[in-house]
Amino acid sequence: MRFISSFAICFTLSSFASVAGDFYPNNAQHAVSLSFDDARRSQADIGLPILDKHNVKGTFYLMPVQMKGKEAKWQAAAKAGHEIANHSASHLCTGNFRWLREKNKGLEQVDLPFIEKDIETAQQQIEQITGVAPVGYAYPCGHKFVGRGESVKSYVPLIAKSFEYGRTWNDETANDPHYYDTAQIRAFDIDNKSFEEIKAIIERAKFDDAWIVLAGHEVGDRALYTIDSKALDQLIVYLKDPKNGFWLAPVAEVNQYIQQKRTR
Repeated sequence: MRFISSFAICFTLSSFASVAGDFYPNNAQHAVSLSFDDARRSQADIGLPILDKHNVKGTFYLMPVQMKGKEAKWQAAAKAGHEIANHSASHLCTGNFRWLREKNKGLEQVDLPFIEKDIETAQQQIEQITGVAPVGYAYPCGHKFVGRGESVKSYVPLIAKSFEYGRTWNDETANDPHYYDTAQIRAFDIDNKSFEEIKAIIERAKFDDAWIVLAGHEVGDRALYTIDSKALDQLIVYLKDPKNGFWLAPVAEVNQYIQQKRTR
Protein backbone atom coordinates (compact mmCIF):
# COMPACT_ATOMS: atom_id res chain seq x y z
CA MET A 1 0.00 0.00 0.00
CA ARG A 2 1.55 3.27 -1.11
CA PHE A 3 -0.44 6.41 -1.82
CA ILE A 4 2.33 9.04 -1.74
CA SER A 5 2.13 11.22 -4.84
CA SER A 6 4.95 12.49 -7.02
CA PHE A 7 4.99 15.62 -4.86
CA ALA A 8 6.47 13.65 -1.94
CA ILE A 9 10.03 14.77 -1.29
CA CYS A 10 12.83 13.29 0.79
CA PHE A 11 14.43 15.63 3.30
CA THR A 12 16.83 15.77 6.22
CA LEU A 13 16.11 17.03 9.71
CA SER A 14 18.85 19.63 9.57
CA SER A 15 17.49 23.01 10.61
CA PHE A 16 17.52 26.06 8.41
CA ALA A 17 17.28 29.73 9.25
CA SER A 18 14.56 32.19 8.34
CA VAL A 19 13.53 35.63 9.40
CA ALA A 20 10.02 36.86 10.10
CA GLY A 21 8.01 37.15 6.90
CA ASP A 22 10.39 35.34 4.53
CA PHE A 23 9.38 31.71 5.06
CA TYR A 24 5.81 31.52 3.71
CA PRO A 25 4.38 32.99 0.48
CA ASN A 26 3.38 36.67 0.32
CA ASN A 27 5.52 37.50 3.38
CA ALA A 28 3.13 35.65 5.68
CA GLN A 29 4.49 34.99 9.15
CA HIS A 30 2.38 31.89 9.82
CA ALA A 31 0.53 29.22 7.87
CA VAL A 32 -3.00 28.05 8.72
CA SER A 33 -4.94 25.08 7.33
CA LEU A 34 -8.67 24.48 7.79
CA SER A 35 -9.59 20.80 7.98
CA PHE A 36 -12.78 18.81 8.57
CA ASP A 37 -13.23 15.17 9.54
CA ASP A 38 -15.67 12.36 8.69
CA ALA A 39 -17.42 13.72 5.55
CA ARG A 40 -20.33 14.98 7.66
CA ARG A 41 -23.38 15.98 5.61
CA SER A 42 -23.27 19.50 7.04
CA GLN A 43 -19.77 19.93 5.63
CA ALA A 44 -21.12 19.33 2.13
CA ASP A 45 -24.27 21.41 2.66
CA ILE A 46 -22.98 24.30 4.80
CA GLY A 47 -19.19 24.17 5.13
CA LEU A 48 -18.24 23.93 1.47
CA PRO A 49 -20.46 26.88 0.42
CA ILE A 50 -18.85 29.06 3.10
CA LEU A 51 -15.34 28.19 1.90
CA ASP A 52 -16.32 28.61 -1.73
CA LYS A 53 -17.86 32.02 -1.02
CA HIS A 54 -14.46 33.19 0.22
CA ASN A 55 -12.51 31.30 -2.45
CA VAL A 56 -10.72 29.34 0.27
CA LYS A 57 -9.63 25.72 -0.06
CA GLY A 58 -10.02 23.34 2.87
CA THR A 59 -8.93 19.78 3.62
CA PHE A 60 -11.65 17.15 4.01
CA TYR A 61 -10.82 13.78 5.60
CA LEU A 62 -13.49 11.51 4.18
CA MET A 63 -15.11 8.23 5.21
CA PRO A 64 -16.84 6.51 2.29
CA VAL A 65 -19.86 5.43 4.34
CA GLN A 66 -20.49 9.05 5.31
CA MET A 67 -20.27 10.25 1.71
CA LYS A 68 -23.39 8.36 0.65
CA GLY A 69 -26.07 10.67 -0.74
CA LYS A 70 -23.58 13.53 -1.12
CA GLU A 71 -21.33 12.02 -3.78
CA ALA A 72 -22.01 14.80 -6.30
CA LYS A 73 -21.04 17.49 -3.78
CA TRP A 74 -17.80 15.72 -2.89
CA GLN A 75 -17.02 15.34 -6.58
CA ALA A 76 -17.62 19.07 -7.02
CA ALA A 77 -15.42 19.83 -4.01
CA ALA A 78 -12.57 17.88 -5.54
CA LYS A 79 -12.97 19.67 -8.88
CA ALA A 80 -13.04 23.02 -7.08
CA GLY A 81 -9.59 22.34 -5.60
CA HIS A 82 -10.41 21.34 -2.03
CA GLU A 83 -8.09 18.68 -0.67
CA ILE A 84 -9.66 15.23 -0.56
CA ALA A 85 -8.03 13.07 2.10
CA ASN A 86 -8.48 9.71 3.86
CA HIS A 87 -10.07 9.15 7.29
CA SER A 88 -10.37 5.33 7.16
CA ALA A 89 -13.38 3.15 6.45
CA SER A 90 -14.23 2.08 10.01
CA HIS A 91 -13.16 5.13 12.08
CA LEU A 92 -11.75 3.02 14.89
CA CYS A 93 -10.71 4.83 18.07
CA THR A 94 -10.16 3.46 21.55
CA GLY A 95 -12.97 1.14 22.66
CA ASN A 96 -13.33 3.29 25.77
CA PHE A 97 -15.76 5.33 23.69
CA ARG A 98 -19.17 3.83 24.48
CA TRP A 99 -20.44 4.30 20.94
CA LEU A 100 -17.74 1.90 19.79
CA ARG A 101 -18.14 -0.54 22.66
CA GLU A 102 -21.82 -0.88 21.80
CA LYS A 103 -20.61 -2.27 18.46
CA ASN A 104 -17.93 -4.40 20.14
CA LYS A 105 -15.20 -2.41 18.37
CA GLY A 106 -12.02 -0.60 19.38
CA LEU A 107 -8.38 -0.19 18.43
CA GLU A 108 -7.50 -2.44 21.36
CA GLN A 109 -9.15 -5.34 19.49
CA VAL A 110 -7.43 -5.08 16.09
CA ASP A 111 -3.97 -5.44 14.58
CA LEU A 112 -1.88 -3.67 11.95
CA PRO A 113 -3.11 -5.82 9.01
CA PHE A 114 -6.69 -4.83 9.88
CA ILE A 115 -5.80 -1.13 9.90
CA GLU A 116 -3.90 -1.44 6.62
CA LYS A 117 -6.84 -3.14 4.91
CA ASP A 118 -9.30 -0.64 6.36
CA ILE A 119 -7.30 2.30 5.03
CA GLU A 120 -6.87 0.65 1.61
CA THR A 121 -10.63 0.11 1.38
CA ALA A 122 -11.31 3.77 2.15
CA GLN A 123 -8.62 4.88 -0.31
CA GLN A 124 -10.14 2.88 -3.17
CA GLN A 125 -13.69 4.03 -2.49
CA ILE A 126 -12.78 7.70 -2.05
CA GLU A 127 -10.91 7.66 -5.34
CA GLN A 128 -13.82 5.93 -7.07
CA ILE A 129 -16.25 8.60 -5.86
CA THR A 130 -14.14 11.74 -6.26
CA GLY A 131 -11.56 10.80 -8.87
CA VAL A 132 -8.82 11.85 -6.44
CA ALA A 133 -6.31 9.56 -4.72
CA PRO A 134 -5.73 11.07 -1.25
CA VAL A 135 -2.15 11.83 -0.22
CA GLY A 136 -3.12 12.67 3.38
CA TYR A 137 -4.63 10.75 6.28
CA ALA A 138 -6.21 11.85 9.58
CA TYR A 139 -6.08 9.44 12.53
CA PRO A 140 -9.64 8.92 13.84
CA CYS A 141 -9.88 10.60 17.26
CA GLY A 142 -6.16 11.28 16.89
CA HIS A 143 -5.43 7.73 18.11
CA LYS A 144 -2.43 6.01 16.50
CA PHE A 145 -2.16 2.56 18.09
CA VAL A 146 -3.52 -0.98 17.96
CA GLY A 147 -3.58 -3.66 20.67
CA ARG A 148 -3.15 -3.67 24.42
CA GLY A 149 -0.33 -3.50 26.95
CA GLU A 150 2.90 -5.15 25.84
CA SER A 151 1.31 -5.93 22.48
CA VAL A 152 0.53 -2.30 21.60
CA LYS A 153 1.90 -1.18 18.24
CA SER A 154 1.91 2.23 16.60
CA TYR A 155 0.48 2.51 13.11
CA VAL A 156 2.31 5.78 12.46
CA PRO A 157 4.96 3.91 10.40
CA LEU A 158 2.18 2.53 8.18
CA ILE A 159 0.91 6.06 7.52
CA ALA A 160 4.45 7.34 6.92
CA LYS A 161 4.97 4.61 4.33
CA SER A 162 1.60 5.02 2.62
CA PHE A 163 0.87 8.76 2.57
CA GLU A 164 2.64 12.07 2.21
CA TYR A 165 1.44 12.96 5.69
CA GLY A 166 -0.74 12.01 8.66
CA ARG A 167 -2.72 14.48 10.79
CA THR A 168 -3.53 14.03 14.47
CA TRP A 169 -6.21 15.89 16.48
CA ASN A 170 -6.88 17.79 19.70
CA ASP A 171 -3.24 18.75 20.21
CA GLU A 172 -1.60 21.46 22.30
CA THR A 173 0.97 22.94 19.94
CA ALA A 174 1.36 24.17 16.39
CA ASN A 175 3.80 22.59 13.94
CA ASP A 176 7.37 23.85 13.72
CA PRO A 177 8.24 23.67 10.00
CA HIS A 178 11.91 23.18 10.87
CA TYR A 179 11.20 20.10 12.97
CA TYR A 180 7.76 18.45 12.68
CA ASP A 181 7.15 14.82 11.68
CA THR A 182 5.10 14.63 8.47
CA ALA A 183 3.41 11.47 9.76
CA GLN A 184 2.16 13.29 12.88
CA ILE A 185 1.06 16.80 11.93
CA ARG A 186 -0.56 18.48 14.94
CA ALA A 187 -4.06 19.96 14.85
CA PHE A 188 -6.27 22.01 17.18
CA ASP A 189 -9.93 21.18 17.83
CA ILE A 190 -12.18 24.11 16.85
CA ASP A 191 -15.59 22.54 17.49
CA ASN A 192 -18.03 24.25 19.88
CA LYS A 193 -16.05 27.49 19.96
CA SER A 194 -16.82 31.09 19.09
CA PHE A 195 -14.69 33.04 16.65
CA GLU A 196 -13.02 34.84 19.55
CA GLU A 197 -12.16 31.50 21.21
CA ILE A 198 -10.67 30.15 17.97
CA LYS A 199 -8.75 33.38 17.47
CA ALA A 200 -7.35 32.99 21.01
CA ILE A 201 -6.17 29.45 20.17
CA ILE A 202 -4.36 30.81 17.11
CA GLU A 203 -2.76 33.64 19.08
CA ARG A 204 -1.52 31.23 21.77
CA ALA A 205 -0.17 28.84 19.14
CA LYS A 206 1.86 31.40 17.21
CA PHE A 207 5.64 31.21 17.22
CA ASP A 208 8.20 31.96 14.49
CA ASP A 209 7.04 30.29 11.24
CA ALA A 210 4.35 28.27 13.06
CA TRP A 211 1.99 26.16 10.97
CA ILE A 212 -1.40 26.03 12.69
CA VAL A 213 -3.80 23.29 11.58
CA LEU A 214 -7.43 23.63 12.69
CA ALA A 215 -9.85 20.68 12.71
CA GLY A 216 -13.63 20.52 12.97
CA HIS A 217 -16.52 18.15 12.33
CA GLU A 218 -20.10 19.34 11.75
CA VAL A 219 -20.73 22.87 10.48
CA GLY A 220 -23.86 24.67 11.65
CA ASP A 221 -25.16 25.73 15.05
CA ARG A 222 -22.45 25.58 17.71
CA ALA A 223 -22.38 22.25 19.56
CA LEU A 224 -19.98 19.64 20.99
CA TYR A 225 -18.78 18.39 17.60
CA THR A 226 -19.92 21.37 15.52
CA ILE A 227 -18.12 24.52 14.49
CA ASP A 228 -20.54 27.43 14.34
CA SER A 229 -21.07 28.49 10.73
CA LYS A 230 -20.91 32.19 11.66
CA ALA A 231 -17.65 31.62 13.53
CA LEU A 232 -16.21 29.83 10.50
CA ASP A 233 -17.18 32.74 8.27
CA GLN A 234 -15.59 35.26 10.66
CA LEU A 235 -12.48 33.09 10.99
CA ILE A 236 -11.92 32.98 7.24
CA VAL A 237 -12.29 36.76 6.93
CA TYR A 238 -9.73 37.19 9.73
CA LEU A 239 -7.24 34.72 8.25
CA LYS A 240 -7.49 36.19 4.75
CA ASP A 241 -6.75 39.74 5.87
CA PRO A 242 -3.11 40.36 4.78
CA LYS A 243 -2.38 42.54 7.76
CA ASN A 244 -2.82 39.54 10.08
CA GLY A 245 0.10 37.72 8.44
CA PHE A 246 -1.40 34.29 7.59
CA TRP A 247 -1.02 32.05 4.58
CA LEU A 248 -4.26 30.03 4.37
CA ALA A 249 -3.93 26.78 2.39
CA PRO A 250 -4.87 23.06 2.57
CA VAL A 251 -2.76 20.70 4.66
CA ALA A 252 -1.18 18.90 1.69
CA GLU A 253 -0.22 22.18 0.01
CA VAL A 254 1.47 23.60 3.11
CA ASN A 255 3.22 20.30 3.82
CA GLN A 256 4.56 20.05 0.26
CA TYR A 257 5.71 23.68 0.37
CA ILE A 258 7.61 23.11 3.63
CA GLN A 259 9.25 19.91 2.36
CA GLN A 260 10.44 21.75 -0.74
CA LYS A 261 11.90 24.50 1.46
CA ARG A 262 13.63 21.86 3.57
CA THR A 263 15.34 20.28 0.57
CA ARG A 264 16.64 23.67 -0.50
